[in-house]
Amino acid sequence: MERKKYYLTKEGLEKVKNELEELNRQKIALLDGSGPDSFRFGEIEAEFITFQEDLGNLKKRIAELEDVLENYEPIKAPLKKEQDSVHLGAEVTVEMDGTVEEFKIVGTIESDPANQKISDQSPIGRALLGKKVGNEVKVTTPMVNHGCRILKIKYGSN
Repeated sequence: MERKKYYLTKEGLEKVKNELEELNRQKIALLDGSGPDSFRFGEIEAEFITFQEDLGNLKKRIAELEDVLENYEPIKAPLKKEQDSVHLGAEVTVEMDGTVEEFKIVGTIESDPANQKISDQSPIGRALLGKKVGNEVKVTTPMVNHGCRILKIKYGSN
């Protein structure tokens, strides 16, 4: 079975590493012996159940982040000759329904539409991949039906 690849920018990789480091600190703090007793008068304490749930959630998130770090691929600018089309890491300026918008195409882990970072797996991200300046694409979802034209493509260093 092929493992899932996670595409990360340099900044995204640092964010994942920092979150993992912080969660491991939290896990150590939880397990330092200050957890609640499990039984009192023959009954399981609610505080202990909550502690176990919190610890389980923490361990689950740590495992997810470790999986990302074991299976990530860095997002790099494509070769100069390929920078005329949209790839992961591209900053793309489009005209959509009369409005000019700029998006950065990132992997799903870093997706943050409120900050103009869209996943390569999102409807607009998928529609833009491989396209060039001047191309028009149609983005159709159950809630949205947009046409957009690519105005500009740039990568971090150009």
